[in-house]
Amino acid sequence: MKMLITGATGKLGTKVVETLLKTVPASQLAVSVRNPEKAEGLRARGVEVRQGDFDRPETLDSAFAGIDRLLLISADGDNETRIRQHTDAVAAAERAGVKFIAYTSLGNASESTMFLAPPHVATEEAILKTGIPYSFLRNNWYLENEISSIQGVLAGSPWVTSAGSGKVGWALQQDYAEAAAAVLAGNGHENTVYELSGKLMTQEELASALGTVLGKEVPVQQVDDATYTDIMKGAGVPEFIIPFLVEIQKGIREGALEIESNDFEKLLGRPVTPINEALTQVVNGIPHTK
Repeated sequence: MKMLITGATGKLGTKVVETLLKTVPASQLAVSVRNPEKAEGLRARGVEVRQGDFDRPETLDSAFAGIDRLLLISADGDNETRIRQHTDAVAAAERAGVKFIAYTSLGNASESTMFLAPPHVATEEAILKTGIPYSFLRNNWYLENEISSIQGVLAGSPWVTSAGSGKVGWALQQDYAEAAAAVLAGNGHENTVYELSGKLMTQEELASALGTVLGKEVPVQQVDDATYTDIMKGAGVPEFIIPFLVEIQKGIREGALEIESNDFEKLLGRPVTPINEALTQVVNGIPHTK
């Protein structure tokens, strides 16, 4: 059985491959990457490295050839770009005769009001249309997405948010990666949807947990979207990213990520990493002076 991971040199993809290498022979693993030279380390360990570029769909036919199980990791970019790239990748998988597709989607994708949802809806629909057995890994939110806010707190700023009392199911990328690896290499995951969500928490609850980890009070500054925009500008956040961040806050405020589920435990065979432990790992990974 040959498994392939797309985007395998990205943050999530790297963790998925490392997790699989603990239990799966390297000879059964292939990766599809835009720049094969970035995956030399994997090649040296016996993983087959293939060149596959979502912007050049013709490269995906050879990248997916002879693959039984595919993990399609959602690409970066604006919604229109992602929809095109993902649907091209699904079409290539169908042409190549791939027998199973796992896809990293978004929490509650088919019903989601989040502005990030359209590419995930389009990709899930494209996969369903092929009739290929699938698993949708609906990832709620990476704790690592909050690194810039945590850096702000370490520098003495409050936790700034316009997300109100909206709750999020934060979890470590490592937990999402292990869940994806379990589905790709495991049995009985055909035609499944997994809502992968950590314990639901508000911004205040997350900031309070961060305070416990840092051993200091973390004040929370709840603001409106306009003020949030101004604060982000003042903090030197690149202009083009700010509308994206504001939309995320709005989505959270409106409950788009408030999804209760124990699917993580089902796939990991253990509870999701507790938030204090997860925050400790993230904080320890940030270069900073205490």
